[in-house]
Amino acid sequence: MTANGCATLVELRDALASKAVSATELASEHLRRIAADTTGSFITVCEEEALTQAKQADAAIARHDHRDLLGLPIAHKDVFCTSGVRTTCASKMLADFVPPYDATVVAKLRTAGMVLLGKTNMDEFAMGSSTQTSHFGETRNPWDAARAPGGSSGGSAAAVAADLVPATTGTDTGGSIRQPAALCGISGLKPTYGRVSRYGMIAFASSLDQGGPMARSAADLRLLLAHMEGHDERDSTSANAPRTGEVRADARFTIGVPSEYWDGAEERLEPGLAAALEDAAATLERLGHKRRVISLPHTRFAVPTYHVVASAEASTNLARYDGVRYGHRSRHAESLEELYVLSRSEGFGAEVKRRILTGTYALSMGCYDAYYGQAQRVRRLILQDFLDAFAEVDAILAPAAPTAAFPLSSAGGAEDPTAIYQQDAFTAPASLAGVPAVSVPCGFTAHPLPIGMQIIGPHFGEDRLLALAEAFQRETDWHQRRPLVAARS
Repeated sequence: MTANGCATLVELRDALASKAVSATELASEHLRRIAADTTGSFITVCEEEALTQAKQADAAIARHDHRDLLGLPIAHKDVFCTSGVRTTCASKMLADFVPPYDATVVAKLRTAGMVLLGKTNMDEFAMGSSTQTSHFGETRNPWDAARAPGGSSGGSAAAVAADLVPATTGTDTGGSIRQPAALCGISGLKPTYGRVSRYGMIAFASSLDQGGPMARSAADLRLLLAHMEGHDERDSTSANAPRTGEVRADARFTIGVPSEYWDGAEERLEPGLAAALEDAAATLERLGHKRRVISLPHTRFAVPTYHVVASAEASTNLARYDGVRYGHRSRHAESLEELYVLSRSEGFGAEVKRRILTGTYALSMGCYDAYYGQAQRVRRLILQDFLDAFAEVDAILAPAAPTAAFPLSSAGGAEDPTAIYQQDAFTAPASLAGVPAVSVPCGFTAHPLPIGMQIIGPHFGEDRLLALAEAFQRETDWHQRRPLVAARS
């Protein structure tokens, strides 16, 4: 193994342990790739800090420090606060914001010895499914530069797919880890709500937001999750749950296939996706797992329910950006009211404004019960669907997205801004229920573009999800394939 090799996080860990490569060599090589990047995956690159941290890691390794993430490179989605490094949420509103503290996720991975290469691009305030709403420019899919990488963690997904960094953090509110992971051909995990601390993760929708790892393999996700999870007193929604454990190698699971997702899939999914998912299910069956048809009857209401709930919470969370305390402050205001109006008008992009207005309307007097209240009632029905299903099955297999990577020209949603919301059709239900879900590559379209499958589990069932994903990846090589842009790096 050398610094030039395209390797998984686990392989790089072993290479560092065997002295086949140094942390400084790894950091330098990945910084070189980032400097030559054409995907627009990064907002901020931390070259000086990364090289300093890498040298410190090499010194620790020489002292026989055996931390399993020590010296490994990582990049954080630019929604996580990083002490001394600007955190923008891809918005003009926070373009110059430099936090004085680390998010818990950042602090934990820093303590584990990981080397921070920089902050990745995203949809503004995590609102989007294409990474085109960023104030700092769009991110392009490494498999086809004319296509979107998904979103909102599109920069994180593209950075891994293009071999700019072996692992990244992302956040998932309605699918923002799983959908870009699928579109970029990498692995991504949305943990159970509360499994990973939200402290220092700038809020979009507080009852939905969840941080998680993104990497090349499910084994990498397991390695990262072990250091990201855990109760945090600074996060009131943090769960005090047992840590993710291992599953016996001979364990066999019953896997549910929802009729709402699979019936007529050939007509509802982009060509090639249904066949790839069927092949993936057959692979799991060959490994000894059983397939059972189940029903999630309220799943068809997930997208509108998600967007009412998320927009309502966004309108509340983003009220703090008023041009007074921090964030963008208009230079053209002549009164306090103008300061509020102009600062927010100038600081927020079109999609963020759209969701704030939608959410404010849903929470307004006379509309609250008809919209927000009704959405919360439907959310409870969606949760009950999952609880009923997990009384019969151990995990659920579903598409991660209805399409492979779509053209950038169609991703902005200028003519029909709600069309892009359908990218959340298969991911939003698990987010509303707060259950964990992982997306892993399972094939390619004829283009070729990667296809992702989603495995959903019960609350705090990450152990079985990762076991299934790892078993699938031992039998297939979809996760090992690289786009040409990565091969040239």
